[in-house]
Amino acid sequence: MREIEAKEITSAIKEMCIEANYGLSADMKGALDKAAASDSSELGRSILCQLQKNLQIAKEDQIPICQDTGMAVVFVELGQDVHVSGGGLEDAINEGVRQGYVEGYLRKSVVGDPVERVNTGDNTPAVIHYFVVPGDKIKLTVAPKGFGSENMSRVFMLKPADGVEGIKNAVLTAVKDAGPNACPPMVVGVGIGGTFEKCALLAKKALTRNIETPSDKAHIAKLEREILKEINESNIGPGGLGGSTTAFAVNIETYATHIAGLPVGVNICCHVNRHAVREL
Repeated sequence: MREIEAKEITSAIKEMCIEANYGLSADMKGALDKAAASDSSELGRSILCQLQKNLQIAKEDQIPICQDTGMAVVFVELGQDVHVSGGGLEDAINEGVRQGYVEGYLRKSVVGDPVERVNTGDNTPAVIHYFVVPGDKIKLTVAPKGFGSENMSRVFMLKPADGVEGIKNAVLTAVKDAGPNACPPMVVGVGIGGTFEKCALLAKKALTRNIETPSDKAHIAKLEREILKEINESNIGPGGLGGSTTAFAVNIETYATHIAGLPVGVNICCHVNRHAVREL
């Protein structure tokens, strides 16, 4: 049994909250740079160049790349041979979020009760998803999620007979209904299978996958390419003002499901698609 101190987790989460909010991952930056040079619309290219400039300013001045620094979503892959000492795992994660958002001067956007709407003042609590896996390590993924795009996300409870065309139509419906509200260019996370809540979680997790890495299932990778092509033919474009870059990627994750259902979750993220990953 390997021991990891809670304070190590807190320190990592704090640093990851700041890292994710101050700059893009390499795959996202590469996609932005490519689109800025190749979008079919002159206005679209201009908008993408403005996003590049914004990214450079954030890097130079060490400030957030977006004013909505999101609600902290944390994926925890906890090795079954790990023991967290010196405090609870969930407390350690939330303390890391608190420190990261306070010390990193990140906007605090979380209210403690969804009805009474009183701000917690430190962006806690985080939304935490736990997965117990083999091994003696902890893999942490911090994905701050802004709500301009989050509010555009959908779950479709399709019938098995709807098939692949039904899946395509569901994703395209979500993207077209979102239009400019999701701050395109976007990354589209799609979860197929499981149950009502499982497909939504799959879609959320799909957003953290490197956009240069297709699904390892050939038929799903093909579906990713086909949906991305149709999305980019919609002419929503950068900022919703037209162009050939409405989405940088479509990432699909799948799971087993019931014979009577075909759940499809669509979790849209804006062009920043922030996430940071560490293994302890």
